[in-house]
Amino acid sequence: MRVLLVAAPLIGHAFPFVPLGRALRDAGHEVLVATGGEALSVADAGLSVHDIAGSVSVGSVAVPIMLRHPLIARAEMAGRAGTHGVGLLFGAVNSRLVGPAVELARSWHPDLVLHEPLAVAGALAAAAVGVPAVLHENTLFDGRTLVRETLSRMGATVPEFAGVISSVPPSVLPGRESSRPMRAVPYGGSGPLPMLPESGRPLIAVSRSTVAGPGRDRLMERVAVAAAGVDADFLLIRPARQFDVPPNVYTAGWVPIADLLGRCAGIVHHGGAGTTLTALHAGVPQLLINGAGDRRHNAGLVAARGAGIAADEPEIDADILTRLITEPALAEAAGAVRDEMTAMPAPEALVPWLASLPGR
Repeated sequence: MRVLLVAAPLIGHAFPFVPLGRALRDAGHEVLVATGGEALSVADAGLSVHDIAGSVSVGSVAVPIMLRHPLIARAEMAGRAGTHGVGLLFGAVNSRLVGPAVELARSWHPDLVLHEPLAVAGALAAAAVGVPAVLHENTLFDGRTLVRETLSRMGATVPEFAGVISSVPPSVLPGRESSRPMRAVPYGGSGPLPMLPESGRPLIAVSRSTVAGPGRDRLMERVAVAAAGVDADFLLIRPARQFDVPPNVYTAGWVPIADLLGRCAGIVHHGGAGTTLTALHAGVPQLLINGAGDRRHNAGLVAARGAGIAADEPEIDADILTRLITEPALAEAAGAVRDEMTAMPAPEALVPWLASLPGR
């Protein structure tokens, strides 16, 4: 069977496909990932890739759209636009991806197409060649709603899915009974873990988004200032700028966060879906910073489950960082969600079902 995986040209949209793509490949199926930009680095995971984005980038599309829709832009920057802002943006992105995606489907002849919610070009390509399409959710928003919002901005019809895969644990996001559950196995690239001095103190990771947000991101500077009053070590991952740090703060470049979290007592991050699900999978308490896009939404869901704290950036201080690693209820809830995710079917378990969809 030939399986085409379609993702928007962003790392955080393509990387969640890696575990299922590998499972399909290891079962003998031919897998091709259609994406673009930095997301083409998914090839490092051993999957074949095809560029359908060319020079199209989400950033270059976003600026003129948000200038034309200032009210939505303002709500989006505050993380209060829900799915409306993201649908507007990715409707424009997919309008540029759909032609190359359809052309690829007609030349490569897939038997099945899997696409993420903000890569509806994949669904349209599947319809163009008459093969089943499966929605592979990779966010904490409802995937069907994202697809509807995106396609409506394109003036396109919502397709019939052959199935929907959801990796968000039900206790965090209920109402997925009609979806196929699949464990969110983290993939964040590869690389060595940094060598840190053995201090005996708990370690807190601090991560920023792979996508630049509006305004200046002061998350890491605020953590570094507050860290001096916390009995813990801190690792700032990919800081955007150099600044003075106290002795208990260290810095590193790209780090495979899933591997690092096994050594951590907590993580502070921007609230992106990939990092959020990775931390839930690891059972590590999270401090999620409210922000643009889906970040406020994700932070609220994790905080409501009790597995983390949602806060605005100016609220970062020694007290909230200490609470992150010392409050028993946070660790208990995070551990319970980890156990819930571990009990979800592994990607390999979904391969026979996927193989049955084209009628083989």
